[in-house]
This record gives sequence, structure tokens and C-alpha cells, in this order.
Amino acid sequence: MRDLHQPGRSVAQGAGGAAATSHPLSTYIALEVLRSDGNAVDAAITACSLQSVLEPHNTGIGGDCFALIWRADEQKLHAINGSGWAPAGLDAARLKAAGESEIALTSIHAATIPGAVDAWSRLLADHGTRSLADVLAPTIEYAERGIVLAERVATDWAREVEKLASDEGARAHLLTPAGETPKAGDIIRFPALAKTLRILAAEGRDAFYEGEIAKTLVASLNRLGGYHTLKDFAEFRSSYVTPISTRYRGVDCVQIPPSGQGLTALVMLNILSGFDIPSLDPVGADRFHLQIEASRLAYGVRDAYIADPAFGDVPVEELLSEGFAMRLRELIDPYRAMRAEPLVPRVHHQDTVYLTVADKDGNVCSLINSLFHAFGTGKVCPQTGIAFQNRGAGFRVADGHPNCVAPRKRPLHTIIPGMAMKNGKPWLSFGVMGGAYQPVGQVHVLQNLVDYGMDVQEALDAPRGFRTAAAFEPERGIPAAVVEELARRGHPIQPCDAPWGGGQAILLDHVRGIFSAGSDPRKDGCALAL
Repeated sequence: MRDLHQPGRSVAQGAGGAAATSHPLSTYIALEVLRSDGNAVDAAITACSLQSVLEPHNTGIGGDCFALIWRADEQKLHAINGSGWAPAGLDAARLKAAGESEIALTSIHAATIPGAVDAWSRLLADHGTRSLADVLAPTIEYAERGIVLAERVATDWAREVEKLASDEGARAHLLTPAGETPKAGDIIRFPALAKTLRILAAEGRDAFYEGEIAKTLVASLNRLGGYHTLKDFAEFRSSYVTPISTRYRGVDCVQIPPSGQGLTALVMLNILSGFDIPSLDPVGADRFHLQIEASRLAYGVRDAYIADPAFGDVPVEELLSEGFAMRLRELIDPYRAMRAEPLVPRVHHQDTVYLTVADKDGNVCSLINSLFHAFGTGKVCPQTGIAFQNRGAGFRVADGHPNCVAPRKRPLHTIIPGMAMKNGKPWLSFGVMGGAYQPVGQVHVLQNLVDYGMDVQEALDAPRGFRTAAAFEPERGIPAAVVEELARRGHPIQPCDAPWGGGQAILLDHVRGIFSAGSDPRKDGCALAL
């Protein structure tokens, strides 16, 4: 695994387009799409599809997709929520009757209807120039021919051997005949998934939600004890939504609204806007103390309010008001950790892929796709090779809670593509992976750019930390004296067992007509520009 102390790499710059993904091959393929006159949406979805074989623990067509799309011809930002819903047969009463007080990460009840394929199809039809068959072609080729397993992927995969060994489909498709995970440098193939993708390419999204693939997936889910039906698949649609935003030091920071957790990042920014962040050491105790406290408050807001707005009111306008931010800000002591324990994330280290593409015409795509935890539920459809996500583990089994599980409801969702605007145009398209960490990661990167004047690669390289439910977990790049000072202020400390997140970003200089792209050293990816 790469050392977090490594120096920053040079920024990829160009005027003909740029792409940044968490794997070099998908970045290269994205640029090839741009070179052949595809646009940013075509390139992003092609790369995202390919990630399902390059990083199968992170993403796949059994998961969900969110995206922010800037259309240069319309001068308009579009947002899509491609998160799946719970089956109509699942509710809190049924779970409680079975003695279940929560939806476990490996429970088949955590498998919500996959939303990614529908979202990809809608984005291509509405904003792209290529067909679904076109964008799936490289994935099919590499799934059949094989890919060389990257270092970080192999490391993450190896941690899941016990989880995968407990499921028939996972054993068949994701472990070796000896019951082991593949090693870095191994050539791995996905023949069953390739066959499934060929059907999808030939018959379109309806094959996935109404046809042969849907029938096979439902049968597999039912054998595992799920309540999923063909109707749950056939009636699912992704949704265009109105983006939400807040202004931070002259930059309009944009997120997808609930059911996503993007609101959390905006609440954090509103809290932190009242402090003189630029005067603080970017790797100092004061900066991290304020970030920790703001995140604890923002995650408390998240867990109390964010849910599927189709099932209840989420008071977004009030939660983003300056008055609300001021009330939260007043709870922070600059020199001492809050004693009261706000609600904080229940889980962390979720798995996701984020990527961003900008084309020569000024179109920009900020896209994120995920199975939630590594390989989702750890359960794979034996016939199709599709891993079932465990996004439903984000539900609560608590009557009256806004995020209580219910039929056809979407759970609180952690994946959040980001975009920041200046003068009404995209200035930064970016995202930071890592489940619950994502709002903190986005705030950290944005402040590195806005408050500290770092370039896009430096902003991604800079050391990070995250306050989980148990403790603040600093990366090795944070000086020991800083960690000691945070402990003195009352923050429990424990070392992190893996780097926090992994991000990509493209900075758009409209004056010079230049794209500057960066990719996080915490992943196997890279940034390239034309």
C-alpha cells in the first residue's frame, strides 16, 4: 500500500478535457472516449462501468449511482438520485416479528433494488451521445479477457475472505478454487458478469428491471430469504432532483439533496465558515479540533433528519440557515472537546468509487457508484455474477424515526458527488470516497483549496483524520505533537487501520481555459488531461 508520506504528484493539466478515477485503466478509457468525440457523461459512465471489474469490492451494477451533470449548452446543473428502494414486502414490523432490531450488514434485507443501471441509462439518454451498449463494451472485453489486479484492490479484497466464503455465489465468483482471494498482479476474469453485461448491452435497461436478468436476480434474492419481487424491480425509477447548496467564502458548494448525506457537508461548511480557518495551520491541532467538533454536530443533524423525503419532510432550508449554523457553532469550545456525545456515524470504511470527467465543450460530470460495504452484502447471484449491495443497512428499525425502514423507501445514503461553483459555473468537480467519511473528506479538500491555496493534487494529498463513534483516527501524516494536543483537548485517539477515503478532483480555470486534475494517492488511480 502506498505510504501516506509520499510527496504530492504533479497536477494533470490540459485544455481538451480531463478525467480522474481511482484506477489508471478507467482514467485512460475515459480519455479515449473523449478523444473519439464522446462527452463527459459518456466517458464517466464508461469508466464507472469498467470500475466494476477493476474494483469489484467497491462498485458494480448491483449498486447505486448519484451524479451531478453540468450541461454547457444549457448552462445548467442537473442532479440524479439513482439509489434503490426497499422491497414492498419489507417493513419494521416484519423485521421485529422475526426478532431483528436492525438490518445487519450481511443480511439479505440490506439488499435494496439496484439503482445504478437505471441511472446510467437515463443519464446517457438525456445527456450523453453514446448508447448503453457502447459504454459497456470495454467492461465486457476486460471481464472476458481479464484484468491485472491492482495493489490497493487486492489489499481490500483480502480483508473480506471470511465474508465471501459464507455465500455460494461469492465463493464461485470472488474466491479462488482454494478459497483464497486473488493477489496483486493476478489476472482475474468475470465470465458470468460478462455474459450478463452482453444481455444488458443487447436488450437495454429493461432486461435488468423486467427481463431475464431481473427474473434471475429476484429468484436468487428469494432463495436467500429476501422479500424482493419482479414488481419491485419493474416499477423502480431513478429520480432527477434539485441540487442544494451553501456559500463558503465566495464558493457555492453543491450537493444532491436527501436521501443522500450531502447536506452533512453543507452543515459542516456553514459551521466552519464562522471560524478564521485560513489563519490556522492546515495540519495543526486547531484546524482538526474544529473539524472534529463541526463533524460531530453535522452528523448528529444527519442522523436525526436525513431520510427519504418521499416519506416525510426533511427541513433542508432550516438546516442550512445561518441561524441554525450559529446555534451549532456556539456549542463548540475552541480548546476543549464537547462532553455531550452527539449522534455520530454508526459505521465507517464503506466502499465506493468516485470519478469525474470534464470535456472540451465545458460539460462536467461528477459521479459516484457504490455497493456500500466491500462486496455489499457479500452475497452474489450465482448465475449473473452480480453482487448485491447492502445499502439497506442504512435504515433504522425504529418506529417514528425518519429513516425507519418501510416499503419502497430509500435509506439514508452516504455516496455524495460534489461540485463547487464560481460565478454560476463549475469551478471544482470532486468527491472523496469512504462511506460516512465523505462529508468530512469533501470539506477537508475544499478548505485545502479555498482556505489554504493548495493546488488540486496537494489538496488531495494532505493528511486526514476522522472522528468515528469510538475515537479520532489520524493518518500517519498528522504530526505526533498535533495528535497529543488533540488528546489533551479531550478527543479519544486511536490509529487508523487504513487511509481515509480516496478522492478525485478537476479544477476548471475558465479564464485560461485549462483543466487541472488530481487523484488521491490513497487509491490506485490517476488523473489525466488532454
